[in-house]
Amino acid sequence: MRVLNYLELEDRLARSGIGTSTAHQRAALADTDHVVETSPWRGGSPVAAAGRRLLGDSPFRDYDLAHCNVIGPGSVAVARHARRNGVPLVLHAHVTAEDFAESFRFSSRVTGPLRRYLRWFYSQADLVLVPSEYTRSNIETYPVDAPIRQMTNGVDAGRLAGHEGLREEYRDRYGIDGLSVFTVGSVFERKGLTTFCELARAVDYDFTWFGHVDEGPHASPVVREWTSDPPENVTFTGWVEDVRGSYGAGDVFLLPTKDENQGIVVLEAMACGKAVVLSDIPVFREFYTDGEDCLMCSSFGEYVDALDRLAANPGLRERLGENAEETAAEHSLDRVARELDDAYRSVVETRS
Repeated sequence: MRVLNYLELEDRLARSGIGTSTAHQRAALADTDHVVETSPWRGGSPVAAAGRRLLGDSPFRDYDLAHCNVIGPGSVAVARHARRNGVPLVLHAHVTAEDFAESFRFSSRVTGPLRRYLRWFYSQADLVLVPSEYTRSNIETYPVDAPIRQMTNGVDAGRLAGHEGLREEYRDRYGIDGLSVFTVGSVFERKGLTTFCELARAVDYDFTWFGHVDEGPHASPVVREWTSDPPENVTFTGWVEDVRGSYGAGDVFLLPTKDENQGIVVLEAMACGKAVVLSDIPVFREFYTDGEDCLMCSSFGEYVDALDRLAANPGLRERLGENAEETAAEHSLDRVARELDDAYRSVVETRS
């Protein structure tokens, strides 16, 4: 089957969670008998495709199924083309109104209109893929009028191999000393930025946030405030070219997030055998077990207690890390390949 696996604005989104999930899909599909196209456009770009259209050609390449990972105008065009031409359409619900809030300046103010847009956009699909049952529960309230199937975003453990060997280099680079509490990903308030920094003030460990900090006009004032004047024991590294160094340098992975659709960075930290401390929210309870492969916290005091327990008990860190590795192995790219292949074939069979 010739499959379009489309990530609109790929050059800008490659470093995001959506970009990572799309990369996992493509890596997984490489081991199947599907032929993958990554651009819908003849000539490789919308501009080239528009030129083809002026010459009387279709601007779209030929493919048997379209799978779009974002929600912008290019994806809308692909969806319309698919619907008009009887091409099975899979839309991946990486974007929800819930996880868009508190991500950028004014983002929380547009969640109502965004919810209505997502209801319209996702309802065009023959199948909507969601990273979690939590995401399913959210988009069902919009409501989305299309079949919905859950599948993991997966984790590419091979991409993280060798992280241990980068430990000293990255600790020296960012001045990390002693027990390192860390997180990975773009700096958003939704991901628990304020809690992260306030926890740093309450304890004596080094805190490091490995990830891009937005500085443009769309940047959140909360992000600007914390990153311009952080607590003394907090380092914001900015973009890290080799993410393995982040996981190598850190000891305890902390993500006090307010909302996630799954959280690929959690799976990456687990795949690296790190002790993980998470917010006690439904999406994490769906995949992880408090006290077995992570510690979950629902109050500031619980976070402080969890960090102190892990700092004082290397054996607990080791046990949680070993169990976390087993959990991450359940989300392998082999599983992504199986689930994608089954989803694609079920959609084609339904349409035929």
